[in-house]
Amino acid sequence: MLYLIFSIVFAFLMGIGVIIVRMKAQHFPVNEKKIILPPFFMATGALMYVVPYFRLTGFEIIECIILGVLFSTILIWTSRFETQGSEIYMKRSKAFPIILITLLLVRTIIKIFISNQIDPGEIAGMFFLLAFCMIVPWRLAMLYKYKKVKRTLIQ
Repeated sequence: MLYLIFSIVFAFLMGIGVIIVRMKAQHFPVNEKKIILPPFFMATGALMYVVPYFRLTGFEIIECIILGVLFSTILIWTSRFETQGSEIYMKRSKAFPIILITLLLVRTIIKIFISNQIDPGEIAGMFFLLAFCMIVPWRLAMLYKYKKVKRTLIQ
């Protein structure tokens, strides 16, 4: 129980940190590297699966992929770019912090319900995979949208 409370508090603190970083990042121009690199950096976390404690079953993997892709659609829907002069910026969305908090709440509720049935290591592995499966489609969609906006700047 203490682990569950600690992990929920830690997740909310990290979520607040992400919201602050993302809101500040909107003040700086975007480029392809800033869009592409985060999933690559995050991918190193997959080394956790080397340790059997974090490994997932096939069903858990499928669940994480489906939820990650579903959650990413919300982020894709709200991510837009705007141009200022010759620079491209993420367009500020008032809904972005609300969406991130909502996603965090949904993940927390899911975690509370499954924490009695699944080991903490498996939960960690599941939520890493869920986050990764959420970020990759979102970043790919952002890259597509970015290139589309960039083409209009060149013309």
